[in-house]
Amino acid sequence: MLHASGLAAPPPPPIPVLTHPLAPDDLAAALRTFSGSYYANHPFHTLMHEGRLSKRQLQGWVANRLAYQRAIPRKDAAILSNCPEPEVRREWLQRIVDHDGVEAGSGGIEMWIRLGEALGVPREEMEDERHVLPGVRFATEAYVTFCKTRPWIEGVASSLTELFAPDLMRKRIAAFPQHYGWVRPEALEYFKSRLTQAPRDSQHGLRLVTTWCTTVETERKAFEALAFKLELLWVMIDTIHHAYVEP
Repeated sequence: MLHASGLAAPPPPPIPVLTHPLAPDDLAAALRTFSGSYYANHPFHTLMHEGRLSKRQLQGWVANRLAYQRAIPRKDAAILSNCPEPEVRREWLQRIVDHDGVEAGSGGIEMWIRLGEALGVPREEMEDERHVLPGVRFATEAYVTFCKTRPWIEGVASSLTELFAPDLMRKRIAAFPQHYGWVRPEALEYFKSRLTQAPRDSQHGLRLVTTWCTTVETERKAFEALAFKLELLWVMIDTIHHAYVEP
């Protein structure tokens, strides 16, 4: 019997079989159970948190992840373009500001570039994305395309991976000073910023999904959207892991 590598795919998320719509609290609880499929569980992150990544592996990770960081405000803009609700657009807009900043030299993308510099990747090499792998670029563009072409509430549901992000950020914040002391502490500002942004954003997204997804079909689409995003993140980290694996 053919068996794929254990790294090939995340554990399947527990998408429930719906015979009737879930109540809002039950829908939120069901979405939270998808945490076991989050890419924080990929072995690459285990190696990172245990201090077993080489400088080269960290550099490959940070250089490739910039493509994803840059895709985030683009997918958020796509969600906005599909959303007819002004009150939703007004609040969702903050996500773009968080990543692009209010002026040049600010925002989450700039923080990520500075992290790359601290890990030894020159700014020029970060900004021109010369190290971004085809698989990573394909995955990030698939995310933007998903949010462009699907109903806005499905794009919102796909963003709910942020429910699981704070724990990953806390592990990174702890691991870098402990295992990678050569990285300047101020370079970790991106991770620290997500400790407040991710809970705020995920609660907003969860509120929207539980408000707008009230039928079996819309709830099923919400589960599928989150499953899609989880698989996408896994593809991205798995691609990076295999590209920079140490002999």
